Amino acid sequence: MFSCKKSSSSKNSSRATGWNINDKNGGFQYNTNFKEQETAPGLVFIEGGTFTMGKVQDDVMHDWNNSPNQQHVQSFYMDETEVTNMMYLEYLDWIKRVYPPDDPNFRLIYDGALPDTLVWRNRLGYAEMMTENYLRHPGYAEYPVVGVSWIQAVEFANWRTDRVNEMYLQDAGYLKRDSHLTDTSADSNFNTDTYITAPTETFGGNEEVLKGGKRKARTDAEGNEINVYASRETGVISPKYRLPSEAEWEYAALGMSELRNYNTYRGRKKYPWNGQYTRSGKRKSRGDQLANFKQGKGDYGGIAGWSDDGADITAQVMSYEANDYGLYDMAGNVAEWVADVYRPIVDDEFNDFNYYRGNVYTKNAINDDGTVKIVTPEEVVYDTLSNGKLVARNLPGEILQVPVDENETYLRTNFDTSDNRNYRDGDARSSRYYNESFDEEETANTRKMYNSPKHNIERDSSGNLIKEYDKSNDRTSLINDKVRVYKGGSWKDRDYWLDPAQRRFFPQDMATDYIGFRCAMSRVGSKSKGKNKTKN
Repeated sequence: MFSCKKSSSSKNSSRATGWNINDKNGGFQYNTNFKEQETAPGLVFIEGGTFTMGKVQDDVMHDWNNSPNQQHVQSFYMDETEVTNMMYLEYLDWIKRVYPPDDPNFRLIYDGALPDTLVWRNRLGYAEMMTENYLRHPGYAEYPVVGVSWIQAVEFANWRTDRVNEMYLQDAGYLKRDSHLTDTSADSNFNTDTYITAPTETFGGNEEVLKGGKRKARTDAEGNEINVYASRETGVISPKYRLPSEAEWEYAALGMSELRNYNTYRGRKKYPWNGQYTRSGKRKSRGDQLANFKQGKGDYGGIAGWSDDGADITAQVMSYEANDYGLYDMAGNVAEWVADVYRPIVDDEFNDFNYYRGNVYTKNAINDDGTVKIVTPEEVVYDTLSNGKLVARNLPGEILQVPVDENETYLRTNFDTSDNRNYRDGDARSSRYYNESFDEEETANTRKMYNSPKHNIERDSSGNLIKEYDKSNDRTSLINDKVRVYKGGSWKDRDYWLDPAQRRFFPQDMATDYIGFRCAMSRVGSKSKGKNKTKN
């Protein structure tokens, strides 16, 4: 008779096979002591739940771009404040050190990350002081960064992910201490995805950094090193910073910490604070403005004194009380980019869980020998934006990304193409088509719902810009797959836009003096804090 090994209650004993996990001689290695996701720098925890999205209290604009729909949002984390000038300057400093702009190969990388300070200019207003000082002067250090496009905001979030994970890996002893200061070059760069997929390619394969941490690798029975590199199974590597989805941003702005509040749950909460007014009703602060917004024609702050909102342009972050989640300036100060591609409707008939429009699925490019393709300094590709500006599509040290193909989509039921921005709203299977033909390349019966201008910009062999502006009188919309939603009111907006349900859109490669951003991060594990079963 065969005998089986008795089951063990030890967390290092497999309930599937009975074999030991994390055996000192090798075998399956896993962090069985993981308790809970650490709150990453700058973030606060937002417990997910159900809410009424799109319930605007007023519709004086008659945009017809919103309708109440019930959505469920998973738990996530969000920046306590908007990204500030000082935070963004840290990013620019890193780029300047790693990709020196005086090197012709890298100049465009730095230029592409710079905010557009000219957004402050006004044909009939004096604003040169902000143009020259707002981004860099210490007097504005803790003010929200503006002049940043959606594309630049995404790149900042990617950079932030790498820097935070580099710090975590140093703290856990997987990387040489202070390697981010001593090993800074385009050939010696840390990228989270590269480290996870091909760790020996990180830092250009510099073993002094990769194996120079305080953590000493163990060896198996044959003398082979194990646990040399951190993997996702270690729990050390953080999920990515990113822009919040529109649903996440609206949910967080409402301050839904008390789902028992009937008005909040059913969408009757007008602002991130309680009440229907923009001034405080508390005895201690009665009459004080609760956000930074334009109060009327020619009135950006009120009469100087106690009734003033404290700012005429943007205000220092945390100048006003936080909402119930501990988030500051979710109304006023600056409007904020979110991740979604804009459409007038939210397609809740198709999805009501973690709603997001904008998925473009990619995969790692593979070399002929089966290894992943790492971008070298000579292989950086630049995209020409609609305004003629060049931005780097990828950076040295990253894994080259290519669209998913039939190998990933064949016979799948949940997705069948790489680019899903237009899904159920303009794709071949679901577009509304019209009989008219508006372009030579568009034949009869194939005019898509969103007939936006088709400007063209490219560079000739000498690098000169060739601009072709679409002068057609037949365009009917500014909506296309490259316009993104932004949420919340700003210092330049009336209180109408402070309602978290309001939504607007702007081209993803352009910037303004009133749109900023903050980052978010997904939560792994339990929905609520402190609810994971595994204990340290």
